[in-house]
This record gives sequence, C-alpha cells and structure tokens, in this order.
Amino acid sequence: MKKITFFLIIFLISISQLQAQKIKLLAFSKTNGYRHGAIGAAKIALTLMAAQNNWEINFTEDSLQFSSYKALRKYNAVIFMFVTGKVFDTQQEAAMQKYVEKGGGFLTLHTGTDAEYDWPWYNYAVGAKFKSHPKQQIAKFLVLDTVHPSTKMLPKIWTRFDELYNFREPIAANIHVLMELDETSYTGGTMGKHPIAWYQTVKKGRVLQTALGHTDASYKEDLFLQHLKGAIKWVTKSENE
Repeated sequence: MKKITFFLIIFLISISQLQAQKIKLLAFSKTNGYRHGAIGAAKIALTLMAAQNNWEINFTEDSLQFSSYKALRKYNAVIFMFVTGKVFDTQQEAAMQKYVEKGGGFLTLHTGTDAEYDWPWYNYAVGAKFKSHPKQQIAKFLVLDTVHPSTKMLPKIWTRFDELYNFREPIAANIHVLMELDETSYTGGTMGKHPIAWYQTVKKGRVLQTALGHTDASYKEDLFLQHLKGAIKWVTKSENE
C-alpha cells in the first residue's frame, strides 16, 4: 500500500510538472481597421498546431485581457493575429510593454505593422509601419537566415502567393532580417532591399514579425505552417524542445 501511495505521489508530481511546463499562448485578433477574412483559417490552423505540440492556446478579441501584467504573465507568448488599428488604452499598453520586457514572447502575424501607429514602444518593438501593398501575387521570398527555427526548413528561394507589404521606412539596423522579397519577381514593391520577416530582442523578451499569411490557403500550406510553428517556438524560448 505504501509503495502504491509513493508511486501515485510521484505520478501526480510528474503530471503537475508537465502542466507547469506546458506552453501557453494568447492569440489576439481584435481589429479596428481592415478585418482579414483569414482570421478563421488561422484559428483552425493554430488550434490544430497547439494540439499537435501540447500547447495551450486561448483566442480572444477582448482588450481587457491585457489590462495588467499579472493577467499576461501566465502566457509564454502573445500572438497578434491580424490585429489592425488602435486596440489598447494606455493601461493595456503599459501592461503589454512590461510583459515583453520581462521576458514574454511576442509574435505578430501578417498585420503587426498595421496596428497601434501612435504607440512609440510598439512601433519600436515590431520594427516597421505598414505603407501599402500591391495586388496579391506570386513572388520570390529570399531566406537570409537558414538556421533560425522559423526559417531553417525553407528553401533559400521560396516562391509563393501572398499579399506583399511595403513599409514606410527601412527597418532599424539592429533588427535581424529572416527573409526579404525579391522585388524583381513581382510588381508593386517600393523598398528595394525589402525585409518581410524579422526578429529582435526587447530587453528580456523576444519579438518576431512575419508579414506573411494573408490568404486562407496559407494556413493549409505546409512550409508556411512550419515557419509559423518555428516562430512560436522561438518567441516562447522552446526551440530546443
């Protein structure tokens, strides 16, 4: 009986430790600008990805969930999933900034550069502001970092269909570019050297911005989903698991 009790205690401790280690994600999709039709497809894909990787993911469009650092710190990362426009008040901005700077992960998906234009910290963390885009079309994505968890599985020249963002200014020199667009491969690029996915650390937090993923089809595209999975692993500091 004592042996059974001992092994039961060990089992319960192990389960408790596994639950404590489980990656927890908050996926936020509030829009106060253009609302992308692919939000639904992205939710389905991320739900399946979370199940396959033993992650816990919560979806919300409620800004009140960002009202305090205490509310956010239970998550390993926040994903901005097609967020557009002004979505936070000053209290929520302060909580989000504190969350990232204290080590929270932050992934912005497709429209990260098209939100919170008047929030200086956000624009610094995300790294660019949206300017425009041409019609959706096929383009060549040049993979510059072949070892990062979000890009190591990609071909060096990745040809695919998407909506291709132009940004207002070049990104800062301290930001690490993962991919750029070959502007000779499509029409409507305005930047010359044209980053399209990148990352940086903001104090203790990791921030990754990928402008890919406008279309529903992206969320059934194996390489794109691997890119997204690798991005989540990197911002949650679980890339070696």
